[in-house]
Amino acid sequence: MEETVNSVPGGARPAATVQSTSVAHSIAYIAVFAALVAVLGLPGNIPLPGLVPITAQTLGVMLAGAVLGARRGALSMILFLALVAMGLPLLSGGRGGLGVFVGPSAGYMIAWVVGAAVVGLVVRSGSGRPTWLKAFAGCVLGGMITLYVIGIPVQAAVTGMSLGQTFTASLLFLPGDLIKAVIASIVTMGLWKAYPRAFHQ
Repeated sequence: MEETVNSVPGGARPAATVQSTSVAHSIAYIAVFAALVAVLGLPGNIPLPGLVPITAQTLGVMLAGAVLGARRGALSMILFLALVAMGLPLLSGGRGGLGVFVGPSAGYMIAWVVGAAVVGLVVRSGSGRPTWLKAFAGCVLGGMITLYVIGIPVQAAVTGMSLGQTFTASLLFLPGDLIKAVIASIVTMGLWKAYPRAFHQ
C-alpha cells in the first residue's frame, strides 16, 4: 500500500523543525554571551590591596540578562563559570581553575548567575519589551545590588574582614558599576531597535 506523506499547509516548517532551530539559536546566544564575558576580561583588572579587583566583566553579566532574559542569561553565566572551573583563564587577569571559587571573588562570581537572572526578570517584566527604565533598573538590581548582597558576605568570610569593613571597601565599585549599568542600558536599547530577534525566547 502506498504511504501518504503529510504536507505542511502554506509551506510552513514542521513544529519540530522550528523548535529545533529555536534551541540551536538559544545555545548559540548563550555561548556568545559567555564569550563576551571572557572578552571583557582581556583588558585586565584594577587590583585593590586585599580586595576583589575592579573588572569590566560585570558589564557582560548585565548584558546577558538584559538581552537573553532570565533563563538564558543565567545559563550563559553557568557556562562561563563551568569553563573557568575547568581551568580556562577566562577571568580578568588570566585567572581560572577551581581555586578562584574559594577566593575573595567567589561570592561575586556565583552571584553572576543570580544577577543575570534578576536583570532578565526586570527587563522582561510587564509587556516583555525592554524600556530604558527597565533596562537601567534591571542592571542596577541584578548587576549591582544582587552581586553586592551575595558577594560582600562571602568576601568578608574569606578575608576575615567584618561586614561593615567589606561593605565600605566595596563602595569603590559603585562609580564604575553605575557607569556599566548606563552602558549596558544603552547597548540593550540599541540592540532592541536594531536586532529585536536577539531578545526572542
